[in-house]
Amino acid sequence: MAIRRDGFPRAPAEGELASVYLLAGEEPLLLQEAADAVRARARASGYGEREVLDVESGFDWNALARSAASLSLFASRRLIELRLPTGKPDRDGAAAITEWCESPAPDTVLLITAMQWSRKHEGAWVQEVQRAGVYQWLRAPRLDELPAWIRARMRARGFAPDDDAVALLASRAEGNLLAIAQEIDKLAMLREGGPVRAEELESLGADNAIYDVFGLTDAAFAGDAGRALRMLNGLRAEGEDLIPMLGWLLNQLDLALRLASAPDFATAARHEYNFWPARQRLFAGALKRAGRGPAHWERCLAWCARIDRMAKGREAGDPWREMERLLVAIAQPRCAEVLLQRAA
Repeated sequence: MAIRRDGFPRAPAEGELASVYLLAGEEPLLLQEAADAVRARARASGYGEREVLDVESGFDWNALARSAASLSLFASRRLIELRLPTGKPDRDGAAAITEWCESPAPDTVLLITAMQWSRKHEGAWVQEVQRAGVYQWLRAPRLDELPAWIRARMRARGFAPDDDAVALLASRAEGNLLAIAQEIDKLAMLREGGPVRAEELESLGADNAIYDVFGLTDAAFAGDAGRALRMLNGLRAEGEDLIPMLGWLLNQLDLALRLASAPDFATAARHEYNFWPARQRLFAGALKRAGRGPAHWERCLAWCARIDRMAKGREAGDPWREMERLLVAIAQPRCAEVLLQRAA
């Protein structure tokens, strides 16, 4: 079963949970909230145990079958999360997912999430998921749909924004849904719902100097290594977790890789990824500093994955120090080779 984009958040609360869900999309906020909806419904339905399988290079797909066959020690119902970042399982992976769909484990829900997605990903295994459960491609609203999306999100928090407030929020965040959601959350922390005017949002933005991962990433892509490092230190001082930052950075590095590989940057940025002009200029500058081709961005993606393993305790090293080096490498690609040697 496929569920339309704006209907998904309500779907898990309706009727019985499906045996398998595939949530795919390149907008982190939509993917996170959709997955949270499934998790919440699973908890409410008595799925008290949760197991996470991260599909990385060399992943043993037999682990999925073993998880399905193993007996739960803590609960009679389980949620198994299969994180498939590229959205492309190998032949063994496609077979393992297909086998699950043909014979789901009892009292178990399989939640598959993929951060990269396009029509090319929709192979036979996806059809099996759709037949056995729920497949949802979570696409970000187009630029002309963004004001309605902002208005609906603010109304859900009890706010009634005027047209100027919606336009300001859209332009300030340059279409970044995570940044928009953050602004709305900050407003909700400051006061109760009600009418919202653009002047109030202007004041909120001017008075708020919180370091955030969006600004950190943008600073690195803008070539301002010093500002990116100051923001990283600020986030660390505030006790922020490194792993959520890596999720957004990984998303942006993957986007840079695809833009670097595109036959025509301007066409891809404007029509395929719906970039606002300011964001198009940001990535154009980053790609120009990195030189032609995707090689630099491939190295940065591998570096980001290594930091993720460090942060999760799967590889030795200081993830914060490596994050500093990666940000400098993004901002100043000519330094990347030296920094990579130091990281090795």
